[in-house]
Amino acid sequence: MLRYPVELTPDDENGGYLIGFPDMPFVHSVGDTLEEALREAEDDIKSGIDRFFDTHQPVPLPSAAQEGQHTVELDAVTVAKVLLHNEMISQGIKKAELARRMDIAPPSVERIFNARHKTRIKTMETAFKSLGRNMQIIIT
Repeated sequence: MLRYPVELTPDDENGGYLIGFPDMPFVHSVGDTLEEALREAEDDIKSGIDRFFDTHQPVPLPSAAQEGQHTVELDAVTVAKVLLHNEMISQGIKKAELARRMDIAPPSVERIFNARHKTRIKTMETAFKSLGRNMQIIIT
């Protein structure tokens, strides 16, 4: 589970909230209400993750949230995508090589590295196996 802390700052000038992330300082937006700001934060974090995917840089793992601070929790498949991306970087594996190892077309690998694409868990498991890693799901 990955939970990214969210910085919500009241926007005294325009009303609403300014949204930011300590772990991804280039990701920010606004929301008119607290509820809208938190919904925006969920979308914003995926945009930030996509930026790391596109620039071939490791996605930073979340820092610890301060007491009472809001967080955005990623769904299991997005967590798997982040960890797969970071593992590929640590092993020096490019997307084309992953496609070859998985025996799939390169566009299929591109879809894996889209935080909004609904990739099947079996695809993620196969991707990890092609890197010599096993994916486990733990229910707590």
